[in-house]
Amino acid sequence: MSKFLTASIGRKFVMSLSGLFLMVFIAVHLGLNLLLIFDDSGSLFNEGAHFMATNPLIKIMEPILGLGFMIHIIWSFFLEYHNWKARPVKYAKKNMSGASSWASRNMLILGALVLVFLVIHIIDFFWVIKFSPEEIEHLAKGDYDLVAGLFKESIFACILYIIGGVLLGLHLSHGFWSSFQTLGVNNKFWLKRWQVIGQIYAVVVAVGFSIIPLYFMLGLYK
Repeated sequence: MSKFLTASIGRKFVMSLSGLFLMVFIAVHLGLNLLLIFDDSGSLFNEGAHFMATNPLIKIMEPILGLGFMIHIIWSFFLEYHNWKARPVKYAKKNMSGASSWASRNMLILGALVLVFLVIHIIDFFWVIKFSPEEIEHLAKGDYDLVAGLFKESIFACILYIIGGVLLGLHLSHGFWSSFQTLGVNNKFWLKRWQVIGQIYAVVVAVGFSIIPLYFMLGLYK
């Protein structure tokens, strides 16, 4: 097992599994957050947030989710280091635009930017909800006021979260289908389909997360 993890294919395998696990979480997280724009009273979002906070299965999954993020982030830098170490002499610069997408050539940069956004997101919401519950109690509509309040009060926050959604979408546009490729689903029939599905998924995630702050920034709420 140790030899497998230290081998190139083993490292990529770990990245793919952790990435797919996080992509499932992203889809669930997006579904919950979209409740913010479907009910301006906040009750629908609060019910969803309460269910996620009190569901025993979710409580079990939280530390696993945190571990998944840590593995994916740390392993990405570990993998990039080994790739760099394997080629100490830089290759001659070539025009690679026809051979690969911009996202695939800049996955580490995109991942690092998404990590910065993730830290900001944790500070804005997760930390307050988990470790400062007294602040939530002071809000009239609970979790809804915390999230919607930030977007209503700060155009900068709205723009930041729109950029974060776009960066996440770009990261996923390559990460989605390449995960399946690493896991062996890379024949001519499936690979092209995973690429199409991955592009659709990336667009849905980017648009979905961006439309929420845009909704509040444009004052479309009642």
